[in-house]
Amino acid sequence: MAQSKRILCVGLVCLDIISVVEKYPEEDTDTRCVSQRWQRGGNASNSCTVLSLLGAQAAFMGSLAHGPVADFILEDFQKFHIDVSMVTAHAQCDHPTSTVICNVSTGSRTILHMNRNLPDVTAEDFSKVDLSQFSWIHWEGRNASEQVKMIQQVQKHNSSLPREQRISVSVEIEKTRETLYQLFDQGDVVFVSKDVARHFGFCSAEEALRGMYCRVKPGAVLVCAWAECGAGALGPDGCLLLSESFPPESLVDTLGAGDTFNSAVIYTLSNGGSVQEALTFGCRVAGAKCGFHGYDDIAGKFGEKETRQ
Repeated sequence: MAQSKRILCVGLVCLDIISVVEKYPEEDTDTRCVSQRWQRGGNASNSCTVLSLLGAQAAFMGSLAHGPVADFILEDFQKFHIDVSMVTAHAQCDHPTSTVICNVSTGSRTILHMNRNLPDVTAEDFSKVDLSQFSWIHWEGRNASEQVKMIQQVQKHNSSLPREQRISVSVEIEKTRETLYQLFDQGDVVFVSKDVARHFGFCSAEEALRGMYCRVKPGAVLVCAWAECGAGALGPDGCLLLSESFPPESLVDTLGAGDTFNSAVIYTLSNGGSVQEALTFGCRVAGAKCGFHGYDDIAGKFGEKETRQ
């Protein structure tokens, strides 16, 4: 059964060094933090965390450097029961790091990212993966030309299988980089960010979905989240689906909210839910996540055991 198979996320894992402050610091000042912590970050890595907390069997594919940061990251993957057997290790490389300033007065997060020389996984790396393990594979848009080749391998794998046994493919196009736009027509489900939509001149999720659906392949679902305005999706039937947002009582930490939304949508769809159910659940989980630091509380609010009760 598809549900017994795993969900693979391909993309970045990095170290997040998160400083929580009462207000965003002015330039050239000395500010005390409310708290500071290390956290495993990166879109695909975060997506694995949320999928695992919701009850899915999650696996991660990406690159790691050697050293104490990698040790911390691998230990954290293990904590969340995420398979890292497909991670590619690189010696003589620096691990990507994000310095994150979280403003508790507004819930905003400001990110300074450094990725000096750690290469992304390649289509050759991906060719070694046993695709029969997976029901769904999600790509965080990065080295898109290589990722297209990976998706073509999945398409070849799917071509010999009945529809119900085929791997579903989703892609995330978050950054406004021209090279990433070749991923639009590669996914069965395509997540396009608010930033990309606004880059193309759209002012709402509805506008973006109507205006950008021509870019996806026939039969695909295009999904666009619009922060506090909720999210929308458009499929091949031309019916626009929308969900309101579900903000927490107090906005605490928006870091990873988009990754949380994507994961909750994938989780619902991979378990046979409708697109409308997936949208609403995605907004519910992402909204709740903004009310606490990190991800651990997702399990208590939305994990598989709680959902069944």
